[in-house]
Amino acid sequence: MYTESIKEIEGLITHYFEGVFNGDTDKLESCFHENAYLYGDIKGMDYLKSVAEYLEGVKSRQSPNDLNEALKMKIIGIDIMGKIAMAKLHVPMLGYNYYDYLSLSHINNEWKIVNKLFIHVE
Repeated sequence: MYTESIKEIEGLITHYFEGVFNGDTDKLESCFHENAYLYGDIKGMDYLKSVAEYLEGVKSRQSPNDLNEALKMKIIGIDIMGKIAMAKLHVPMLGYNYYDYLSLSHINNEWKIVNKLFIHVE
């Protein structure tokens, strides 16, 4: 079960990275639970959005791919306990040095992001 869960979560995070990098909101939406919220600290400014609000923002901006950035996103670590998991990611893009903490849950036989915390680190 653990090895299978790791592979499923890594696959979900790969889709997440591809969605963020390419501005693919359909792919991104498939990664999140519909009730997910995103909380962040961007250069001292608080960020709080529902997943729907977040997807609208992604839709309205140029993607890192459109700006010819290199895909440098990576998984730092994944911790699984039963039907819940935490993933720490490094997501440098658009001039920011983001670190994401994703809370995941195994719902209806698939892993979904239920919460995202993130920060930009200088």
